[in-house]
Amino acid sequence: MYDILVKNGTIVDGTGAPRFRGNVAISGGKVVDVGDVSGAAKRTIDADGCVVTPGFVDIHTHYDGQVCWDNVLAPSSINGVTSAAMGNCGVGFAPARVDKHDWLIQLLEGVEDIPGTALAEGLTWDWESFPEYLDALAARSYTMDIGTHVPHAALRAFVMGDRGGDHLAVPSDDEIAKMARLTVEGMDAGALGFSTSRTHAHRSRDGVNIGTLTAGDPELLGIAAAMRQRGKGVIQLISDAYLTADDDFAAAELSLIRRLAETSGRRLSFTVQQTDDSPERWRSIYNEIDAMVADGLSVSAQVAPRPIGAILSFASTTNPFIATPTYRRIAAASANVAERLAALADPAVRTAILAEHADFRPTEGFIAILTWGFKRMFRMSDPVDYEPQESQSLAAEAARAGADPAAYVYDTLMEEGGQRLLYMPLINYAHGNLDDVHSMMTGKHVLYGLSDGGAHCGTICDGSFPTTTVALWSKGNKSGRSASIESLVHGYTQRNAAHVGWHDRGVLKPGYLADLNVIALDELSLSPPEIVQDLPAGGTRLLQKPHGYRWTLKSGVPTFENGVWTGQTPGGLLRGEQQRG
Repeated sequence: MYDILVKNGTIVDGTGAPRFRGNVAISGGKVVDVGDVSGAAKRTIDADGCVVTPGFVDIHTHYDGQVCWDNVLAPSSINGVTSAAMGNCGVGFAPARVDKHDWLIQLLEGVEDIPGTALAEGLTWDWESFPEYLDALAARSYTMDIGTHVPHAALRAFVMGDRGGDHLAVPSDDEIAKMARLTVEGMDAGALGFSTSRTHAHRSRDGVNIGTLTAGDPELLGIAAAMRQRGKGVIQLISDAYLTADDDFAAAELSLIRRLAETSGRRLSFTVQQTDDSPERWRSIYNEIDAMVADGLSVSAQVAPRPIGAILSFASTTNPFIATPTYRRIAAASANVAERLAALADPAVRTAILAEHADFRPTEGFIAILTWGFKRMFRMSDPVDYEPQESQSLAAEAARAGADPAAYVYDTLMEEGGQRLLYMPLINYAHGNLDDVHSMMTGKHVLYGLSDGGAHCGTICDGSFPTTTVALWSKGNKSGRSASIESLVHGYTQRNAAHVGWHDRGVLKPGYLADLNVIALDELSLSPPEIVQDLPAGGTRLLQKPHGYRWTLKSGVPTFENGVWTGQTPGGLLRGEQQRG
């Protein structure tokens, strides 16, 4: 007798092979038969009218703090994810000496927009070394499996002390050797690999650049050489190569990436996106990746399925008036969101903020787009439209109403009691559509990632990327570009899993883990995020819930039914590579 029999579904098995109608039999947490399967089962799930896929594998999350206080791990878990990798972009909470706890919190608060008060209350700090961190996680259970990288910024501070937070500080040979040794020690204990950051966008809460920003060849290649010698782990990184208009800088960063792949002999992936300042840069990066792969290196671009978009609201972190003195004073003085919204509803406050905003005219950079980019601000519809047109923007609405655009945006943000959300696509939207995103996603050497689940709590809500990948691109964007559901599911299952060395999942075939989703594809969509206060210390975050997931199973245990958590936590820590058997 099977434990569970999933019947009458359209099976998309994760390999990229054509879909077929059939059943999936599960026993002992694994798939035991697929196809024309019959027999008795303790429980039967009717998947008629649904697609049955492997559970999604998200290789780019930041649950490093959340795993200490939350075993549900939404939003990833509610968006079909059954396995996730964290510790990306060189940031995390281990290794960590006691005197660096506050520093690491400030770093993650700045880099990943995770409230420092929540981290200060929620982190248990029952570790110092990286292996001890893994031991602490292994004692907990979750709705999904988690693995983590050794994060470079934490490692650097652990070895170099205060100098480790200064990207201009050069480590000694002994310090490099110690970082290499501790990286290998971490992988021997079960780390997936090593991650680092080389972007100016990553700054601490106080605006200080991340310490790994300009790490040199001796440091990075020293760690990479140790990985080659040990024969373990992957490398993940973010670099400013994709956003620069400087050809020489981009070439230098890509040359470093090549040297890292050559020296380590390991699989390497890095962020590739499209920016307004260099909208075609991703194409030349893809050409360089092609050349690296042709030379026998395992290098992949991590790409996103939609724009990286800021969520603007008076009730969350970011809005167009955030730089005005009056708004900043009110935000600092308000004890809670309700108090802030009450102050913003005062007509005198509105007049003062609009006057100050009119005098604030940055000409370039993110702050210029955020404060004056009204043509890129859109009401969030239900379901969310991730390819809005300029004619739908608040600038266009204001023009049609004959209203001052800034005043119109202010009043729009005050709708719904100040809870109105606006969507502002910032990355991957240089031409006002998703055609280039389609080209990025369908490249030869790509991985689906960059969801940042667990991070950017009040500004970005991209843990729902797996849902967009399947829901949007299986149907097509507004110009008709699409991808087969088989290729999309493969990208978020077997391909991602294989990259990080999880060879026991991502496929619906006998012997693989029974991680799977039952999805009503025609209903698969996303409502706007909700502003919830469920973090430690009353911290606020954006939480986006999908529609269309009938069941999610982790190791044969139903974890979500119709979007509702069953209370089960069959997942836990994954130590290193996982082999099928």
